[in-house]
Amino acid sequence: MNNLFKTIKHLRKQLIIWLFENSQRIYTRLFKHHESWNISKLDLLKMPKPSFGRHLGEFLDKNNFELIPKVERHDCYHVLCGYSTTVEDEIALQCLCYGNGKRSLYLYGAIIIGVTTLPDYYAYYYRSYKTGKSANPFHHFDYKKLLHVSIEDFRKTIFSKSQRIQLKIS
Repeated sequence: MNNLFKTIKHLRKQLIIWLFENSQRIYTRLFKHHESWNISKLDLLKMPKPSFGRHLGEFLDKNNFELIPKVERHDCYHVLCGYSTTVEDEIALQCLCYGNGKRSLYLYGAIIIGVTTLPDYYAYYYRSYKTGKSANPFHHFDYKKLLHVSIEDFRKTIFSKSQRIQLKIS
């Protein structure tokens, strides 16, 4: 019986991954009309070690990603907040951003589908929401302009010490 629950949970995660991969392209095409950054992972990896941009490059390199044109900000949220790319972390990150004041059709869909499909992580999602709500607003920044700032200083302006400990970031 335990194996059956694990298999079903795995299938639910696979469904969400499939939805993320397929909906992201459509959403970007329909709703994102601004210019892309035109910055590569290699450009970011050449930045100074303590910079936010360098940490973004390392995150991309570790996950074998490149920045997705027109939605570069999403990977910035991962780096700033310390969330991985697991399904449950992707949903928790959306909950944190919602708590912080971010609003978008994609965010609503990700939270509704994610929480209803993987309610096993509800406590984690709710903690993430509360952390975002109590953090200083960060969802509205022009992250391209912040690539040179110190990631440590940036995090300290957004999150309290206890929030940084909870998020396991410096």
